[in-house]
Amino acid sequence: MADLCQHTNRYSRREFLSKTGLGLGGLALSSLIAPTQLNASSLAAGVNPIGTHFSPKVKRVIYLFQSGGPSQLELFDYKPELIKRNGEQLPDSVRQGQRLTGMTSGQKSIPMVGSVYDFKQYGESGAWVSELLPHIAGITDEICMIKSMYTEAINHDPAITFFQTGSQQPGRPSIGSWVSYGLGSENENLPAFCVLLSQGKQGAQPVYSRLWGNGFLPSLHQGVQFRSGKDPVLYLNDPPGISGRDRRNYLDHLKKLYDLEYAQSQDQEINAKIAQYEMAYRMQTSVPETMNIADEPQHITDMYGPEVLQPGTYAANCLLARKLAEKDVKFIQLYHKGWDQHGNLPKDIQTMSQSMDRPTAALIRDLKQRGMLEDTLVIWGGEFGRTSYSQGRLTPENYGRDHHPNCFTMWMAGAGVKKGISYGETDELGYNVVRDPVHVHDFQATLLHLLGVDHEKLTFKHQGRRYRLTDVHGKLVKGILS
Repeated sequence: MADLCQHTNRYSRREFLSKTGLGLGGLALSSLIAPTQLNASSLAAGVNPIGTHFSPKVKRVIYLFQSGGPSQLELFDYKPELIKRNGEQLPDSVRQGQRLTGMTSGQKSIPMVGSVYDFKQYGESGAWVSELLPHIAGITDEICMIKSMYTEAINHDPAITFFQTGSQQPGRPSIGSWVSYGLGSENENLPAFCVLLSQGKQGAQPVYSRLWGNGFLPSLHQGVQFRSGKDPVLYLNDPPGISGRDRRNYLDHLKKLYDLEYAQSQDQEINAKIAQYEMAYRMQTSVPETMNIADEPQHITDMYGPEVLQPGTYAANCLLARKLAEKDVKFIQLYHKGWDQHGNLPKDIQTMSQSMDRPTAALIRDLKQRGMLEDTLVIWGGEFGRTSYSQGRLTPENYGRDHHPNCFTMWMAGAGVKKGISYGETDELGYNVVRDPVHVHDFQATLLHLLGVDHEKLTFKHQGRRYRLTDVHGKLVKGILS
């Protein structure tokens, strides 16, 4: 090793790893060691967090992303006038020339369709909730409902990318990466940004790893995906024949080589990679403990429902999200696929709601009974909503809904937001926002604010320009702040 340190110019890192017999896969997390084209000039802050700009109200975030675009009209936005006018053509005065997707722009008829599911008011707040969500109906007084969300993206990929990165074009850092970069981790044995993917129905819209990518931020801030099965994080375990002591010795000597290279190049990504390797080493103990639900009391698993015992389900991931939150993971992103219902909506949305309703309500109750809802923010929502007219043929029993970016519903619960309120309003047919609109960038600015971060000050200089999550937009949604 001493010989290698004296002759670093003769050995590339690839050659060194090959000669030691460990390899990159056995050394650290493959999800963290992404190829990067960053250089020293584009990396200003390295691995050191920037910190808060003011006192935060939120210590950690659990973001339950419902991929595919859940229909607000079947779940939260009750529209009796739409039900009354079922089958009538959508008035031009309501559509106002707004664009449609290619899936319905050629339809000769665009009949309005009201939900086939009943709504009732619940809690002291009197919030309207569909019969599809009996468990969420029981926690409405904990929820801050935003019924006036809108976006500019009308198709899945740009719309999800917009919500997760602040841009419709791929390549920007995700929300979790920005949070990791700005605030760092409060648990040295787990990443600041963890990702859980739930099993979705066959044919569901795909969810790409770039949605939790670090973009141009140091690679340390990329989200780490936790998987079901015996290896929750790929390439974390030591290769056969390598002991923990061997790994520790190896990392110590590797750091010496990286320090020599850093002295020459001043490339901050070198420091980020060493931090990744060290994190991988510590995670070998922390991850198995965190992912194990065998010690959870039966009354807790019963609360989340029978699917909680099936790894990879939404219910199982909701429980794992709580366990990661207990370990002070800063940003936990859960993706739940299968909400894209262009046809056969009444049946398909019932299936999705059944898989989501009980575990979501259980997560809120579980956090509350542990005193964690006081400093945890839970977010529920998708990339856009659904149209108030039917895609395809409308029958008394069946219909579909196309993508609708002009208005949809999200909700939050927990730290920093008002409980039991509905913010914003859509028109009587559920097609346009008529009060208190909330743009995607407004949502992102408010989320960062709750974490103690000024969205205009959390920036990163890349290729001569200072970037931020909200680009040059975004304003606080003050009406929902507690």
